[in-house]
Amino acid sequence: MNETATISFPRIAENFSEQKGIKKIFNRNLIRALGPAFLVSVGYMDPGNWATDIEGGSRFGYALLWVIFLSNMMAILLQTLSAKLGIATGKDLAQNCRTHYSRSTSFFLWFTAELAMIATDLAEFLGSALAIYLLFHIDMFTAVLITGFDVLLILALQRYGFRPLEYAIITFVATIGLCYVVELFFASPNWSIIPYHVVVPQISSESILVAIGILGATVMPHNLYLHSNIIQSRLSENPSNEEKHKVFRFAKIDSIIALNGAWFVNSAILIMAAGAFYTRNMEVVSIEEAHKTLEILFGGMSAFVFALALLASGISSSVTGTMAGQIVMEGFLDIKIRPWLRRLILRLIVMIPAMIAVGIGTNPLELLVLSQVFLSFQLPFAIIPLIKFTKDKTMMGELANKEWITYLAITCAVVIIGLNILLLFKTFGGEFAF
Repeated sequence: MNETATISFPRIAENFSEQKGIKKIFNRNLIRALGPAFLVSVGYMDPGNWATDIEGGSRFGYALLWVIFLSNMMAILLQTLSAKLGIATGKDLAQNCRTHYSRSTSFFLWFTAELAMIATDLAEFLGSALAIYLLFHIDMFTAVLITGFDVLLILALQRYGFRPLEYAIITFVATIGLCYVVELFFASPNWSIIPYHVVVPQISSESILVAIGILGATVMPHNLYLHSNIIQSRLSENPSNEEKHKVFRFAKIDSIIALNGAWFVNSAILIMAAGAFYTRNMEVVSIEEAHKTLEILFGGMSAFVFALALLASGISSSVTGTMAGQIVMEGFLDIKIRPWLRRLILRLIVMIPAMIAVGIGTNPLELLVLSQVFLSFQLPFAIIPLIKFTKDKTMMGELANKEWITYLAITCAVVIIGLNILLLFKTFGGEFAF
């Protein structure tokens, strides 16, 4: 295992309760097991998701809630497969690719993954800077400089073990969730029709592109690499099959809880936009515009809570993106560099174009769209090996996918990849209609 995976952590597989029923599930072992999926979940509520959810709610009301629900179900399945790969093989997705593919193929996969993560981190970085700008009313250039250091401070918690970092991320996730409980109170949505739109698909030629933006950006490639690595912190040095099964059982619960939390946040963003903007015939298509409009409609507290949640989202997603970058480089290339040096290099790579973009007045949303292009390009190269490896009984042993799981995963992959291709096609000026 690489550095992230080998940080000392108490074995959750020891002393499992033998009690039956609810007590067997909701015990202290489960509490200790929670964490890896929460680190992953922040990628599902990053500033890019905010942009599509706000646009979807302000333009189409509650009609696209089903897209968020479907996206979440797909995400839970694929992230669970990622965790299972790390548990069964003792290697993350990048390391398995290096082991089972040629050197040239591994290098290509690493290169595409790096491009995707740099582009995504740039968007998340700008999201954090925008939040600081909105919260403290300072200029964007200064906000970018401040943002360059916040992630480094959070990642410094790793020096004290992996658990403090997980606590920090869980705190950020909780902050986002609580902020949106408050926002929903201010927006006063029509709760009676929301359940219908969650389960009944509705789509039109006008809303198809926004739906693709929501669903197509659901599974981020770096989350698959990240989850397969950090889940190994829950295993002992030489885990037995019984221990692997138990850790996987808790990993599934962890994924369900954390990713359903992300589903709540994304749904809440869309519901807030629908309740605050759509019902007033106000089309809002940018984060900054949403902040200003909330202040006009509901006062300064609503706008403050919105910006605070955005800051928590940007910082936490940047932290996990930086971690994933380290994992990908070590996994694919077997190159180990000091974590602080990797983070410093990535911060500089991201800060320089961010400062240039702010200096020339580029709209941050344009960079969010660009990040989706790179995600669209790289996503198949992460999902396809993941499915291939997890169905291999030689690699996975007793944890190999059942046949129906593999078919379900393939279906999810085809849908997600297909919609990403459509999003990529549209980004470069293509037109389509269904």
